[in-house]
Amino acid sequence: MIETRNKNKRRWGIIYSPKLGSTRPMKRWKEIREYLAEKHVEYDFACATAGEQVERLALLYAADGHDTIVLIGGDGALQDAINGIMTSGRADSVSLGIIPNGIANDYAKYWGLTYKDYKVAVDHIIARRVRKVDLGCCKYTKEGKEFTRFFLNVLNIGLSANIVALANEKNTIFAKIIYKLRALMYLLFRRQNFNMRFRLNNQLVDKKFMMLCIGNATGYGMTPSAVPYNGWLDVSAMKMSPFMGIFRGLHMVWKRKILNFRLVEPFRTTEVEIESVGGASLGIDGRPFVPSFPLFVTIEKEKLNLIIPTKINKRL
Repeated sequence: MIETRNKNKRRWGIIYSPKLGSTRPMKRWKEIREYLAEKHVEYDFACATAGEQVERLALLYAADGHDTIVLIGGDGALQDAINGIMTSGRADSVSLGIIPNGIANDYAKYWGLTYKDYKVAVDHIIARRVRKVDLGCCKYTKEGKEFTRFFLNVLNIGLSANIVALANEKNTIFAKIIYKLRALMYLLFRRQNFNMRFRLNNQLVDKKFMMLCIGNATGYGMTPSAVPYNGWLDVSAMKMSPFMGIFRGLHMVWKRKILNFRLVEPFRTTEVEIESVGGASLGIDGRPFVPSFPLFVTIEKEKLNLIIPTKINKRL
């Protein structure tokens, strides 16, 4: 067993999560595989079609001694992978590399990685520049059992969770286009406020909001000032906007200025205790999330070894 683990230290453990809506899901992997061969990369490979499989594979790779786990997938698959790594007990020894392969790839974009440039992503993983980054952490108790769920990007509550959940519906080969159109319809015609009650920074917030976003990173534009290495969570609470105000809000999200929108209340904190959300849906990094309340959301500083690009913009 020790010999196997030592051997695996030199090999990548690759988890391939096919892109939603793709008609030829393995074509992408074939291209990446050819480039890995060109670069003489040694690896073990597994394809995962569900989040539970991604999490289990990440746990197995870590437990088997792989020091480099590479996730080819989107934000939801990344969240599953980090939870597998954290469960393994080897998070200090394992480094995670990302090759974007999702619909939004929001967390990968933060680091300057794009869907088209898989060769660039592979080169960065080979160069292996590692930085410790923060993780968001959700803790709750259900039926007497304690649960912990980590996230890289954002916890969404309310309308934003409904919109992100649409990306999980596998009902069309044109998933990305339909997702965006249906998201717009949600914004325009299915808006509502929810009675939310939460505590942060020694204050109680008990108001009606359309959405609540708690971000460790940019949070699909709703927490644009959040960075995953400063030890803080950014919180954006948004009230329901008049019909025409939606377009202004969308424009401000696009320009990364949503915190200046008059209907948004921004906070920065290290812990949020959510007591109730008025029946609103929850989503965590693009995955539906069904916890119990109270829900404790904290920041876990420098918990994950992330392989980042060798050259990056001034955000570092």
